[in-house]
Amino acid sequence: MIPVPHCLENMMLDSTLRRRSLFAAGGALAGSITLASAAQASHPAGSPLEQLLAGNRRFVSGHSKHPHQSPARIREIAAGQHPFAVILGCADSRVAPEILFDQGVGDLFDNRVAGNVVDDILLGSIEYAVEEFAPPLVIVLGHERCGAVSATLNAIRTGGEAPGHIASIVEALRPILEPYADDPDGVEKGVLANIRAQVSALVTRSEIIAHSGAQVAGARYDLDTGKVTLVH
Repeated sequence: MIPVPHCLENMMLDSTLRRRSLFAAGGALAGSITLASAAQASHPAGSPLEQLLAGNRRFVSGHSKHPHQSPARIREIAAGQHPFAVILGCADSRVAPEILFDQGVGDLFDNRVAGNVVDDILLGSIEYAVEEFAPPLVIVLGHERCGAVSATLNAIRTGGEAPGHIASIVEALRPILEPYADDPDGVEKGVLANIRAQVSALVTRSEIIAHSGAQVAGARYDLDTGKVTLVH
């Protein structure tokens, strides 16, 4: 096991104690997680989710404000970050969360990997952010025509194998995508199924996330229009 530096160990312990104290003081908060199956209209104006969707509307309309990107902002958060949302997104170069949500430095805690797959390392990264910064929102962001989904469906259909470590992505996605292997619209249905599966994985595999009180939602990015829509 890799030793944890003493200063980081103390920081994480302090965060854990603070979080447990909050749970004890307000038990109703613990476990009050909101899943992606909630109706899209349920998020109030000004909520973290609405902030992201409003930013996406600015991006799509060509009226991005590019907030929190000044030298003053960099100096402001140099001593500590306080992101209001955690993103689990695909590594695709066209799906950069700060750009498509019109946010800035220190606003989003990004975790990006091909296929937006929740593995142990990604889960640990997200748990760290949830434990340390207590963000009110976690989003799984998939996208149209995902290459990882396409590659997995192709491997299932042909019986072929992906080269190198790409195979590990294919194997992680295979159980989710097998039902869509023979569907003419398999890529799109697979993208949506994978978003839902990863949202579920965040909650079912992590007590930290499930008991955080954070809203956990799924969303899909449209490569053609730039629009983000929630996935129920």
